[in-house]
Amino acid sequence: MKRFIGFIKKEFYHIFRDRRSLFILFGMPIAQILLFGFAVTNEINNVNVAIYDKANDIESQKLIQNISASNYFNVEKMIYDASDVETIFKQGKVKAVLVFEADFAKKLTKENIANIQVITDATEPNTATTINNYIGAILQKYQAGINKTIQMPYQIKAETRMLYNPELKSVFMFVPGVMTIILMLVSAMMTSISITREKEIGTMEILLVSPIKPFQVIIGKVFPYIFLSIFNAIVILLLGYFIFGMPMQGSMWLLAFESVLFIVSALSLGILISTISETQQTAMMISLMGLLLPVILLSGFIFPIASMPKALQIFSNIVPATWYIIILKGIMLKSVGLAVLWKETLILFAMTLFFIVVSIKKYKIRLE
Repeated sequence: MKRFIGFIKKEFYHIFRDRRSLFILFGMPIAQILLFGFAVTNEINNVNVAIYDKANDIESQKLIQNISASNYFNVEKMIYDASDVETIFKQGKVKAVLVFEADFAKKLTKENIANIQVITDATEPNTATTINNYIGAILQKYQAGINKTIQMPYQIKAETRMLYNPELKSVFMFVPGVMTIILMLVSAMMTSISITREKEIGTMEILLVSPIKPFQVIIGKVFPYIFLSIFNAIVILLLGYFIFGMPMQGSMWLLAFESVLFIVSALSLGILISTISETQQTAMMISLMGLLLPVILLSGFIFPIASMPKALQIFSNIVPATWYIIILKGIMLKSVGLAVLWKETLILFAMTLFFIVVSIKKYKIRLE
């Protein structure tokens, strides 16, 4: 019995001595609960919208104030020309544009009916549907308020128009997201496990003291995963296009460049994970918990980032998948080019450079 108790004490000692194990055992469950609790929601908050007010009269201004005063919408910009609608959508600044018809107040009082066109960015079908429902609720509340003192009730009719995904096909949202997840897992997780396996069985030290230079060893280990990731990306795009009808509106060359950039970023993340992992199990846990969950929950793949708490919105900016999904949707659905996506591309490039520099520095420290 004493030996058994001693063995149990030893196991507890090993667990509490390893900080990475403590983080996985206690930190990850807490992080998952917080992420699922805050990020997994179908509600929208502070969604940026633009207003195209052709009437610019008292009733339209009152309604705009009601929309702006709600917690659901933030009036990002007023536009004054129909050609600006598509431009502002391609810039990714707003999720919806509300178009008030000319003589809005006059038609409401004389004809008892006025129209508002709600144009939404349907690259995120769930968000687009929710926006339409919320706008409809605000209009109904406004109508109830102005109809209290009149006999002939006024009607404000909302005409809905979905851009880029008029049929609200969820596959238009899932193809970019699934492509991001697979590239991240194949590139980052498999790379980290492959390198950690060499360290675990003791062959990495043999390779590092061989005539091959250390950076050549690392490049040789990750090079096959570049081809595997590119192959996976091509398969996903082909399946999306031929089976699900996923549109490919933009430049394929730009899509290929951005995909390779993201793959290199994920590979450098995998190398970084391998520098802090001593076993394959640790590398896999860090990859799954530290990469997979943020990609699913915080990248805008399923849940809109604007609806998350401010802290999670800020944290989502350091997730490479966030910027890659924006790039994919911009190229594939909106047909935008580098002139619009330069910021996202620059951020992704800076992250890749940072991960590579930190990984090289950590490997040098280990070699010293």
